[in-house]
Amino acid sequence: MKIRAAVAREAHGEFTVEDIELVEPRPDEILVRLVATGICHTDLAIVEQIMPLPLPYVLGHEGAGIVERVGDSVSGFAPGDPVVLTFNTCGTCAPCIDAHPAYCQNYPLLNFYTRRPDGSATLQDAAGAPLGGAFFGQSSFATYALSSTRNTIKVRKDAPLALLGPLGCGLSTGAGTVINVLKPDASTTIAVFGTGAVGMSALMAAKAIGAGRIVAIDRVESRLALARELGATDTIDTSKQDLGETLQAIGGVEQAIDTSGVPALIAAAVAALKERGTCVLLGASKDPMVTLNILPLISGRVIRGVVNGDCDPAVLIPQLVDWYLEGKFPVDRLSAFYALDEINKAVADSNSGKTIKPIILFEAA
Repeated sequence: MKIRAAVAREAHGEFTVEDIELVEPRPDEILVRLVATGICHTDLAIVEQIMPLPLPYVLGHEGAGIVERVGDSVSGFAPGDPVVLTFNTCGTCAPCIDAHPAYCQNYPLLNFYTRRPDGSATLQDAAGAPLGGAFFGQSSFATYALSSTRNTIKVRKDAPLALLGPLGCGLSTGAGTVINVLKPDASTTIAVFGTGAVGMSALMAAKAIGAGRIVAIDRVESRLALARELGATDTIDTSKQDLGETLQAIGGVEQAIDTSGVPALIAAAVAALKERGTCVLLGASKDPMVTLNILPLISGRVIRGVVNGDCDPAVLIPQLVDWYLEGKFPVDRLSAFYALDEINKAVADSNSGKTIKPIILFEAA
């Protein structure tokens, strides 16, 4: 079928919006008409080749839409269901069976292979040339996407579908890290390094579950102002304040979340930990090397990476939808909408800090 999509053709280049072809769904696949799709830094990391996957590629992995058609072997879904698309998993490996699907042993094959696992292409351009597709089992920078029952999550019909796509990756990564991994309580001081979409979602989740002190760290004052409105008890503006001294004056932290991937910030986050404190790494940057003093780490401090908030999307996404409708997870405060033809403007606004979570809006939900 003919669809319209944003195609990443050149490293470090802009997206081109094109008419392309999507193959027909197989019996085990779901055809989703996209309402909206969030833009995530993982998409941009591929364009910038921080993650060197081959181009051209139709990216997009925070889709939300309406089920258009289901394959004959699909159960539990029907045309008209509102859904959020998330990362794809096999459901049969040890991590999946152990309720940790974010660490699926088949994650690279199912999310980054650019094709179906059997090697068949799902997309081609107007000239008939194959395009990379099946990104996170969806490639949702497009008007339609194919998905599976594993990465398609039904959501409440009274929820604003246009806002929900980012729950499939960025917002569930931040919130899930707090809810599933760190689990702060009223005695906890937690520091969030970077107040983009992932950091803000971590901050909102920390407030929702009752963290005692929440420190937001950034260099963009408008984001720090919003962080204070969303639950931060303290903010540090690194353009004006010495980060290490300010964290030391606070008394250190039990928990830290780095969303930036910047080596200097990671080092500062680790240095701010109290004994037995934990620093979680969520971000990636062009410079992946960090230098740390080993001796303080021996005192029970922990550094760990987390993928997709170590969440089961079928559990966390509906929970975050409920939280939004209860006023506890105001994702609308982070979001700005753009038409598909404005995708390069959306990327520029995200990179500049003007927009925290850009969302490509295809149609009104």
